[in-house]
Formats: sequence, structure tokens, C-alpha cells
Amino acid sequence: MKKENTKIKVGISIGDLNGIGCEVVLKTFEDNRMLELCTPVIFASSKTISQQHNELNIPLSFHGIENASKAIDGKINVVNVWREVPKIEFGTETKEAGAYAIKSLRAAVTSLKNGEIDILVTAPINKKNIQTEDFDFPGHTDFLAQELEGESLMFMVTDTLKVGLLTDHVAVKDVASNITEERIKNKIDTIERSLIMDFGIRKPKIALLGINPHSGDNGVIGKEDDEVLKPVIKEMADSGKLIYGPYAADSFFGSDTYMQFDAILAAYHDQGLIPFKTLSFGKGVNFTAGLSKVRTSPDHGTAYEIAGKGVADPSSFKEAVFMGIEIYRKRQEYKGLTENVLKKQKTRP
Repeated sequence: MKKENTKIKVGISIGDLNGIGCEVVLKTFEDNRMLELCTPVIFASSKTISQQHNELNIPLSFHGIENASKAIDGKINVVNVWREVPKIEFGTETKEAGAYAIKSLRAAVTSLKNGEIDILVTAPINKKNIQTEDFDFPGHTDFLAQELEGESLMFMVTDTLKVGLLTDHVAVKDVASNITEERIKNKIDTIERSLIMDFGIRKPKIALLGINPHSGDNGVIGKEDDEVLKPVIKEMADSGKLIYGPYAADSFFGSDTYMQFDAILAAYHDQGLIPFKTLSFGKGVNFTAGLSKVRTSPDHGTAYEIAGKGVADPSSFKEAVFMGIEIYRKRQEYKGLTENVLKKQKTRP
């Protein structure tokens, strides 16, 4: 375990080079106080970072290294994943930018698995231009679920609001068929474990949103809520878990009902992310809960429309760094507490 005053190594995949990813990363660490909190390790190349900070007029110095194990505290470290200089076309979707985004991500994940970095913060990618024969995933979450042990959950979090998703990158027409008893139980278990282990909440209280408008209105607007959600909620509540719902999503957030719960589990992507992003005002963080390693990201995309203009707000990326560090420390604390309990149990006569 790391000591409390040991700087955490924050690995950063650079994302789409034609978007705002590099800009928000550089702006985050332009603030030297960040180097007192952690040791950043960017997976790209010295030439690429030089090119980007010159184009964006962001003055900062960095230290080029060949692998993450050579990272130096007090410096912005850049792992040279490639040597060439990729073509930058701000605001444009290109296959080349997608290929370099995946090179950066794969290198960062390898270092994460090898213990060379402590957490991973991912800058935004374009889900279309990353697709190849070797990378056939709809986004970061699905790739990380394959690479890292655990049951992944897309968990959008702030200090006061936490929204998980039953289904994430699934077409609306396929949502209902993807919500099964097994999936509901797995996601509830994952969100509960994360709240306990990653956020220090001893007895989490979780709300589930209905699948259909008005949670089906007793079967008038669809039967999935009555036939799928309600029986699982009752079974899990009877087992001692603090699980409630299904709640009608249209009034749940507007009435401030969400403030009564430690987390909310939404049925599908937009049902959870629209209210989350509205309420979090760009301070939200996308956390992949349930994995063996900590990964966070900002709650926005590549933002091609403002890329290269120097106006991107780094707040969400900075929050992703803060949140990743906080979750890492909570997880270390939880590990220490549970290991101590097990040791005491083993030493009893």
C-alpha cells in the first residue's frame, strides 16, 4: 500500500488528437500545484505534446521518458509511445487520430496492469474513428472490462450525485431486451460494492429508475417494470439491501428525490446522463466502477466544434484526476481495514 504522503502516479491516455483532449490535459497540469498532488504520466510522445502546446499556446515544460516506470515526481512525464509526428487537424474526424488514440490507450492500460501507474484518466475518444479489426469496442468502458478484472459499471459521479447505468452504449430500441434479472442483480451488486469500497459509504441506499414512462403505469405503458424490475428489487430488498424503486424518471430529479439516495441506477444512457450533466454543470466525472483498477474520465466528448481554439474548459478533466486519486486512496484504506480484520480472525484460537 502507498503511504498517505506518497504521490500517486496518474496515467493519462491522450484521446483524439483532433479534439480537446490534449488541451484539457495540458491546461490541467499547467497549474503547478497539481504536481504537488500527483505525478502525471501522459502516454503520447514528446513531439506530439510539443506540437499541441505550441499550437494551443499553453506554456509548460515536460519530461520525456521511455516507459512509465521512469516517471519523476514533480514533473509532467510523457511516455514516448510513438516517434513520428501525427498530422493534427483540429475539429476533424480522421482514422489517423483514432489510431493514435488507441495506441495511447493500449500503452496506458498495459502500464496500469503492470503497476507502473496507479490510476488511469482517459481523455475523450471518438467512438467511430477508433473502430478497427483489432479494436471493436463501442468505447473505453467495454475495452477496460475486457482488460481489467471485474464487473464494469458506467458510474457518473460528483461529490453529491452518483448515477450508474443498467445499459450504457446500447441503442434505445434494444434497451428493454438487454435488461434482465441477472444484469439488474449484477449492476446493483457492483454499485453497492463501489459505494462501500470506493466512497466509504457503509450501508448504501440505492434507487432504481423505471424503464418505461411512469414506470409502466401498472402495465399500461409496458410490462417490463412490473415483470422484470419490481421482482428483483423486492428480492434484493428482502435480503437486506437498501434498494428502492422503480421511480418514474421524469419527476425523480426535478423533485429532488435523488438527494435521498447515495446512488441512482438508470435504465439506459440518456435517462441517467441528461439529468446528471444538467445538475453537475461540467464538474462530473465518468468512473468505471467494479474493475480491479481505478479509471476515470471527464464527462464530455471530443468537442470538435471548439478544438484548437484554446477555449476548452479543463474543469471536468481536473475533477477526473481529483476523483481518481480520492477513489484510489479510499480503496487502499478499505483494503487495509479488511486485511486487518482477516488477520485478526486468523490469529484467534
